[in-house]
Amino acid sequence: MKRTTLAAIALAVTAGLGLTGCAGAAGPAEPQSQDGKTRLTVSVWNYEGTPEFKALFDGYEAANPDVDIEPVDILADDYPQKVTTMLAGGDTTDVLTMKNVIDYARYANNGQLQEINGVVDTVGKEDLAGLDAFDIDGKYYAAPYRQDFWLLYYNKELLKAAGVEEPKDLTWDEYTALAQKLTTEAGGKKVYGTYHHIWRSVVQAIAAAQNGGDQISGEYSFFEDQYNTALELQKSGATLDFGTAKSQKTSYRTMFETGQAAMMPMGTWYIAGVLQAKKDGKTNVDWGLAPLPQKDSNGKVSTFGSPTAFAVNKNAAHSEEARKFIEWAAGEEGAKAISKIGVVPALQNDAVTDTYFQLEGLPTDELSKKAFSPDETALEMPVSDKSAATDKILNQEHDLIMVGERSVADGITEMGKRVKSEVLGQ
Repeated sequence: MKRTTLAAIALAVTAGLGLTGCAGAAGPAEPQSQDGKTRLTVSVWNYEGTPEFKALFDGYEAANPDVDIEPVDILADDYPQKVTTMLAGGDTTDVLTMKNVIDYARYANNGQLQEINGVVDTVGKEDLAGLDAFDIDGKYYAAPYRQDFWLLYYNKELLKAAGVEEPKDLTWDEYTALAQKLTTEAGGKKVYGTYHHIWRSVVQAIAAAQNGGDQISGEYSFFEDQYNTALELQKSGATLDFGTAKSQKTSYRTMFETGQAAMMPMGTWYIAGVLQAKKDGKTNVDWGLAPLPQKDSNGKVSTFGSPTAFAVNKNAAHSEEARKFIEWAAGEEGAKAISKIGVVPALQNDAVTDTYFQLEGLPTDELSKKAFSPDETALEMPVSDKSAATDKILNQEHDLIMVGERSVADGITEMGKRVKSEVLGQ
């Protein structure tokens, strides 16, 4: 079907009723039946560039012909703030996509989401990876439909040209040396050995996962080695420097798909994106997957990840239909729908796994398959009512370290002082 998206800005205007100049502005009307169908609204980000949403919505509509799903499309970078504004204004969007567990904890603790324990029980707690992140005192206010974790993408042609077969069982020291070896420049064109995106998780969440660190503790000495690795890569020119990447809003997809980076730590969500880009003829990159580099060469793979979930808005116009949609999306049919486009579902059983690895274009070599079986997957950020405030501080100090305005030692010290003072009240 031809799908219409609701402009999120209109919802924000509706929520901000007290804003000057908005008296005559109207947000989207409350969903009404159309041709006898229920119009279910679902908040999403970057609808056109995130194929999982279309896969889920089309699949659900095919199974439920009496429902039309209307995406409430929001810019990815604006998503948390826009949803926060919508909820504060009493918006009636039915289903809210929880982009991360930090926002989920805040909305749930604010009483802005409906409990959906019945949905979780029907899908099956034992099969839903990442479900624990949504457990708040035994109650669930969202159900995960996908479970992403981080691994290493690499360009097979660039590694082969450098005489490297595959980035197997790397420590961070070995990875750094390899990235430096893969960095080349010819004819005014530079190819970086790797690309590290600007998100703090590329340093901090990796460090927490591989050192057993707690990002809400106010004690951050476990960040030190990973920051030194990131800065060494930057200083040697083996990755695009942080300041340039941030100021130019560099796309990690562009860096990898155009062959500007030979390797790239990134989440499994990108698999769907690179598969689609190849299908559309937008890239010809010959790519593979490997486990994330590790602190030690002990054979175990520790990584981090974050589930993505659907929740029912407390003020939903269609609460019952919203629950039915989440049950379908988090269940086996929804899992198969997103597996077919390269998205890793939260539901894990043999039928879903078989569907995923039949995906055309997915690397099927042993190293790529190994990358899908990490020994441990830590949560990207702990679920707590202190997560959002801590995340803000850690982001600010991360930027200062990466642009060289603070040393690693001073930045880590400042993180601890601020979190203890501003968040933990110590």
